[in-house]
Amino acid sequence: MFNQPLENMIKITEKPIDVQKVIETASSLNAGAVNVFVGTVRNNAHGKNVVWLEYEAYETMAVGEIRKIIDDASHRWPLLGWAVSHRIGTLKPGEVAVAVAVSTPHRRESFDACEYIMDTLKEKVPIWKKEVFEDGEEWISARPEVAVNS
Repeated sequence: MFNQPLENMIKITEKPIDVQKVIETASSLNAGAVNVFVGTVRNNAHGKNVVWLEYEAYETMAVGEIRKIIDDASHRWPLLGWAVSHRIGTLKPGEVAVAVAVSTPHRRESFDACEYIMDTLKEKVPIWKKEVFEDGEEWISARPEVAVNS
């Protein structure tokens, strides 16, 4: 499992995410920690049953934005390896929507870097999600609403 990284990875895909490959790609023999976040589709949201989700992305821009996030994270923490994979298309409850893995010398920086990458990805990367319920559907904003004080 802890091989030298083959190469780091950014992948936007319609195919199921191979979480083990994400982990292996991020892993390093020099690392004391590999942190992994796996985001899955839940079966409810807003008090309604989710039938499926649809993810769309502006792929070229999404990959570029993820690269910027990784570059920023690598200036904040000593990343030894990393990998990000995000699904697009139709996903059912229980399926993996996103996987982020990082390796660092120590666990705290690994936790912090992984959380930063995932949080910033949700905030800045042009990937949109539509939740489809039994009684309708709703597009979820890719960016949080910003409150403006008047």
